[in-house]
Amino acid sequence: MKRNKPTIADFQAVLALTKEASFRAAADALGLSPSALSRQITALESRLQTRLFDRDTRNMEITDSGRAFARIAQRMINTVDDGMIEFDAHQSARRGLLTIAGLPSITASLLPEILRSFTSEHPDIDLRIIDALSGSVLDAVETGEADIGFTAGTVSVRSRLAFQPLMEDEFVALGLPDGPLAQDRDYGWAELVSMPFIAMAPGTSVRELIDGTCLRFGHVLSPRFEVAHLATAGALVSAGLGITALPKLTLAVLRCDHLVIRTIGDFGARRRIGLVRRSGRTLSPAATAFLRHVRMSKLP
Repeated sequence: MKRNKPTIADFQAVLALTKEASFRAAADALGLSPSALSRQITALESRLQTRLFDRDTRNMEITDSGRAFARIAQRMINTVDDGMIEFDAHQSARRGLLTIAGLPSITASLLPEILRSFTSEHPDIDLRIIDALSGSVLDAVETGEADIGFTAGTVSVRSRLAFQPLMEDEFVALGLPDGPLAQDRDYGWAELVSMPFIAMAPGTSVRELIDGTCLRFGHVLSPRFEVAHLATAGALVSAGLGITALPKLTLAVLRCDHLVIRTIGDFGARRRIGLVRRSGRTLSPAATAFLRHVRMSKLP
């Protein structure tokens, strides 16, 4: 059955003959010799077991079967042309689907402005955003659920992923204006850990850096509360239950207009923000265009 299926070249040959009504003119249009075109049509008619063109040494006329086949050929060629237009749009990053995974602090602060300018340049690329904790961001990229991820720290333990640093995020302390951070000044880390402290849960990128700073200073962190989500930390601070220390980019997730933000004079460490992607895998044209756009963007 497969041997009977016409090829794109067969469809093009029949359409050229239908239009030109001459083997020589059709062959010229197709870049073939008249004899090569004649052999192609004869082979096609043999496979289809029907005559498409009545012809002798002087005249050629299309048959009813030929007209029916030409109509099908036109539809097939139109479908191929439409498909190639769609593929060209995909290759040039005019269309496509781009999935980005990122920490909530990044998707709420850094990403919106980048996406605003990117979508203005690529309005027909559909975007899907996965906002999740660091481990889930890495999992999404590693499994191919996301094309690119925004995360913090490094991914050295994940051999299939590559991390490209973009910026560093400074830690600040947050509290109520009439609370432990009422004085408008720099605060030392030893002071902060002695206050009622609201900490992010172990395993988060924020907690890893805070634990590292405590280890460097020889302090033991005994948080009053441990939470998994930034919004919860902000809500507890707003309720006067303690203070917290967070990277600046996380403030976009919090309602902190009524909170005071204080610098930490000796915290030292900064959270590294970067892009993560699968090693050794070719990015889609849409993802490649987005990666190029991020590299050219002005980051905080």
